[in-house]
Amino acid sequence: MRFWLLVLLIPGVVFLLVVDGRNDYRALDLLIQDVYDDALLEPAKVLENSIHFDSKGQLVIEPPLYVQVMLESHAGNRKYYRVEEIAPVQEALAGMETREISGQTLMGMPGLPRPPRLPLVEGTPVLYNAMYRNDEVRLVALWRDLHYNGLHRQVLVMVGESVDQRLKTRQEMWRDSLFRDIRMVILAVLLVWIAVQWTLWPLSDLRREIRSREVDDLTPLDQEAVPKEIIPLVTAINHHIDLSREVLNRQARFLADASHQLRTPLAIMRTQAQYARREQDVTRMRETLDAIIHQLGRTSRLTEQLLSLAHASRNDPTPHMPVDLAALAREAVLLYLPLAREKQQDLGWVDAAEEEGKCGKEELVWVLGSDAELHESIANLIHNAINHAGVGRTITVSAGSDGEYAWVSVCDNGVGLEPTLRESVFSRFDRGRRDKKSQGGGGSGLGLAIALAYAQRNRGTIELHDGDPSPDEGVGLCALLKLPAYRPEAEA
Repeated sequence: MRFWLLVLLIPGVVFLLVVDGRNDYRALDLLIQDVYDDALLEPAKVLENSIHFDSKGQLVIEPPLYVQVMLESHAGNRKYYRVEEIAPVQEALAGMETREISGQTLMGMPGLPRPPRLPLVEGTPVLYNAMYRNDEVRLVALWRDLHYNGLHRQVLVMVGESVDQRLKTRQEMWRDSLFRDIRMVILAVLLVWIAVQWTLWPLSDLRREIRSREVDDLTPLDQEAVPKEIIPLVTAINHHIDLSREVLNRQARFLADASHQLRTPLAIMRTQAQYARREQDVTRMRETLDAIIHQLGRTSRLTEQLLSLAHASRNDPTPHMPVDLAALAREAVLLYLPLAREKQQDLGWVDAAEEEGKCGKEELVWVLGSDAELHESIANLIHNAINHAGVGRTITVSAGSDGEYAWVSVCDNGVGLEPTLRESVFSRFDRGRRDKKSQGGGGSGLGLAIALAYAQRNRGTIELHDGDPSPDEGVGLCALLKLPAYRPEAEA
């Protein structure tokens, strides 16, 4: 309790003193400025009201005597004024830059600086600072349009005074306030220094313990061995240790994911090469070789996506563009046909539009996403079905859209998966133990996890449902990739 009172209250007092002194400084400066500006504005207004036309149509300035007294200079407070007629007459003076106008002095000191720009409203004062005869001057200016019997004249009234008197007043008031605040700040700083020396000594023991540890020692610190005031700090350090340990675990899992993802395309290319070697038809052999070349390009792109997967925890934004989900699914089916044939499986594509009785061109299923990442997600679903459906089974891939969501389904009539296990199989390395053993290779348990990760990076998800009826009176598995639908015509 003493630690918190000293560490929080005393610096808080110092902070409040500094803030309070700064606010006093500003308030005092504004107060002095307003008082002197108001005193400067009064003679300017009186001079403005003293200008009028005589019977001959000439401008006459008849200021009262007390204004003349107000404009007299005194020691430390030099006064300046000027009444200027603007010639030629301008169409509109509101907001006009003064360097664009000319005029002649009717009364006062020639050459008294004008404001940079005239105010927008007639008779409205504008305050500004300028130099006149090597003297810093605070001035007020206002302009008037005068009309009399068809005559139109324009005048500019300027009144100013040196800033010496207001600077002197400001310095005197500041000095008293500053000395008072300095004394309080020095006292508060001294108390803080004493409090820090007295209360932070337990940190020295904690520092020695941390420095004596080995580099790979990630065991949590013992909270019972430190004073209760330091327990929040130790808790934070232990939290950081847990995060570091989790980062190392993620790196290990990422290496496993990378090996799994690279192994799959290599196996496909090996199967394609074996198929090409057995093929007697030169044309089909060339087609298979083209597929191998295409898969090499896909593998290169897959390697780049594995690098982005390593940074998935940073939530880096994924570039989204219009993608035809149906085209990606058809491409993935063609890619995995040799692997399915090797397991005597019937891997096929069914167009959702034809299945619903629609005729015409194949339906385009648009989504916003990364084509490479969505392709990998679909490919993992198909590869997972080939691995686990069993020999001689049927795997059907289709795509469609209901207006709100676009989807790709990968359904089989294999051994299926119990509903209670359908959430756990998305965990890494979870193979989903079944009552019946699958008739195909088991895999590393990363396929569905990686497919879901790519789907989530593209604002989608994956759901598992019952698939097609299997020959052994069971039911297969259906994996459904869902993403928000996109309508290109909506942006047109």
